[in-house]
Amino acid sequence: MHQSEHDVVIIGGGVAGLTLALEVAGARRVTLLRPDADDHGASQWAQGGIAAVLSPQDDIEAHVHDTLVAGDGLCDEAAVRFTVTQGPGAIDWLLAKGMAFTRDESANPSYPYHLTREGGHGARRVIHAADATGRALIDTLLAHAEGHPGITLRRDISASALLSDVAGHCRGIQGIDAQGAMRLLYASDVVLATGGASGLYRHTTSPLPACGEGMLMAAELGAELANLEFQQFHPTCLFDPDGPPFLISEAIRGEGGILRNLQGQRFMPDIDERGELAPRDIVARAIDAQMQRAGDEHVWLDISHLPAATIQRLFPTIHAHCQSRGLDITRQPIPVVPAAHYSCGGIVTDLSGASQVPHLYAIGEVACTGLHGANRMASNSLLECLVFARAAARALRKPRPTSDATITPRRIVQGGAAAPEYVDALMNEVRQLMSQKVGIVRHDAGIAEALRELTRLAIECRHLYRHHQPTLQLTSLHHAVRLAIMSVRTASERRESRGLHYNLDCPERLQSERHVSRASLAPELS
Repeated sequence: MHQSEHDVVIIGGGVAGLTLALEVAGARRVTLLRPDADDHGASQWAQGGIAAVLSPQDDIEAHVHDTLVAGDGLCDEAAVRFTVTQGPGAIDWLLAKGMAFTRDESANPSYPYHLTREGGHGARRVIHAADATGRALIDTLLAHAEGHPGITLRRDISASALLSDVAGHCRGIQGIDAQGAMRLLYASDVVLATGGASGLYRHTTSPLPACGEGMLMAAELGAELANLEFQQFHPTCLFDPDGPPFLISEAIRGEGGILRNLQGQRFMPDIDERGELAPRDIVARAIDAQMQRAGDEHVWLDISHLPAATIQRLFPTIHAHCQSRGLDITRQPIPVVPAAHYSCGGIVTDLSGASQVPHLYAIGEVACTGLHGANRMASNSLLECLVFARAAARALRKPRPTSDATITPRRIVQGGAAAPEYVDALMNEVRQLMSQKVGIVRHDAGIAEALRELTRLAIECRHLYRHHQPTLQLTSLHHAVRLAIMSVRTASERRESRGLHYNLDCPERLQSERHVSRASLAPELS
């Protein structure tokens, strides 16, 4: 087994991980684990943009207010204010890095870059790079990281577990390299930037979504998780059963896109006075209700009333992708369905990204900072990645004393690999259960059934994990089924409907239930 010593190890090379690496590398040596799968992670597929107070017509209090409203009573206001206040500085930092945002081509613009409006926002405050902001961000940040002498990029190692010592401190990671061999990377500090848990569901907005691996790895070390029941479903994913998932940006609705059912009726104004620009939880449930009521497979999102040149300028990626699949959005409505998109829950951290486990940090979607509450507002996620990565870097530039306690040995299995087809079938069972029983609309009987079946699957997975080589596929399943159980338990315990958690058996929003849910890894899941 190969062992190596490191200073700061960052797991995940999306926007959060790359930003942190660039900000801390001047003070400490950074090892960034960015396997090839990260090229297809959530950051890469982010379309809309970054929410920040940039326009003279906007202000911090308005952004704070909109975020608190979208979070449906569960946001940590201190975290919201911290994030929103740091937003303009984060954008300036990106501009200094050469980020090519779309310019405002109107006469005498009040801000040099085009700002769009998305669901939940009361103003135009989303800065973007056409409709491929995530890809432009990754390209910009990765180019800087690849040329930085203080950053070692490792594409050949994927994390499978965290290392700890008898004092409860994080001491590094256990990983698997491209040849399937196990590696131990000892580190002074470890940062998880591994993404969320949308991969627990069948239909997602990105092709290779995370399944909550980072959350579960942290929980194994004793980190507390929060708000796992709040899984966001993006209202508008392209409906194409024969093609890969593709997100249709919220900015389409921000620029005037209209939702209609298959009978051609516009339905959002009857549900919410904000219409198509209501927060995502409301829009996703409305679309789901239309589909369930009529037995339809999708609804329509129509932007064709805008000039074709405007559509092609603002949404070149969406226009080109839809055209490649036989759809001209300048003339035709887009068939859309809700799909799992973002996890509002995760590892509990402070405003520096530090978890409760010494020397373990979490940033980006894997973390629960208190910003999103029960429902994330559009384009606040990339903002959170930038703000908390830079905050974590400030903390990490001043390293704390490391532990010299004995490192807890990891179990080594000598058996062969489990059949990949069988592991894949078990993961599909997990996703089917979560999608059918713990999706956009839930009820007690379905939640109870999901918990029973997931518990059965967990026993089966634990047997596989204990008697077979811990491949990445098997490790991901082992993490996923346990995180699914933790998520379903928190959903069962919340006796109300709030934000992204809607239970038909307790549809009211209750003041007595206005609390952040907390979860730790139960002994039977260890």
